[in-house]
Amino acid sequence: MSAVPALPADLDLADLERVACEVAREAGRLVVDERPTELGTTAKSTRTDVVTEMDQRSQELLLERLAVLRPDDAVLGEEEGGRPGTSGLTWVVDPIDGTINYLYDMHEYAVSVAAVVGDPAVPGAWRPVAAAVLNPPTGELFHAHTGGGARLTGPGGSRSLRANPVSDLGLSLVGTGFGYAAEVRERQARLLVDLLPRVRDVRRHGSAALDLCAVACGRLDGYYETGLNAWDRAGGMLVAVEAGALVGGPVGEVPTRDLTWAAAPGIAAELSALLRELTSRHVGSVGEPG
Repeated sequence: MSAVPALPADLDLADLERVACEVAREAGRLVVDERPTELGTTAKSTRTDVVTEMDQRSQELLLERLAVLRPDDAVLGEEEGGRPGTSGLTWVVDPIDGTINYLYDMHEYAVSVAAVVGDPAVPGAWRPVAAAVLNPPTGELFHAHTGGGARLTGPGGSRSLRANPVSDLGLSLVGTGFGYAAEVRERQARLLVDLLPRVRDVRRHGSAALDLCAVACGRLDGYYETGLNAWDRAGGMLVAVEAGALVGGPVGEVPTRDLTWAAAPGIAAELSALLRELTSRHVGSVGEPG
């Protein structure tokens, strides 16, 4: 694995956080206010993995706004588009994280925007340094920058975030998600069967970005998922870390497509060891790391 490049000395992380919040809010307004009655969908990896016209429109808006506010930075998004840059920073964006929830008009989806240093295509070679994760229908905005702590800003005001002080895995609420390919979901289900007796309970909300933020704000004690890409986890990962949670993957602190986990500090060692063992036993590899 490659080393993460050092931060440029003159980089204003607080300003990057402000930009992330600004463009996430703009995209959030778009997907709520201009959501058509009938959403056009196109299948991606499987017939159950869909993209809506609003996913693409949201990403186009993010690209346009970042081109104005940060013209020298690269952008990597889930949908078609993106652009190279010269600054050494890349904006990793998920225009709608939780598209199936959006399709069914369920209020658990997010716009995730993160500025990262390094190459987001190479595991261990990048890290987020500023981020915003917005839940558009609720107006909750999770945001952070490296060293600045994590905050939740919403209709009720703004507050700093801290992961739960839980220390008993058996009393911990854990979130997860599942892939779109039937054979992958079958393997993930076997992992879940072995995990359930070891924790308080498990929740599946449908948005990786919001699940990571849920660990940050104490709505979950831990979270894991296989099959995540950089855009799924970049924003929520930074919010979780800045709230005191630990984040890692199959080996050490590097999440990959094979496993991403986040946990309150008091259960992180036990939960991560269990997840690594169960993932290796039941799921194996779900694709190229990223």
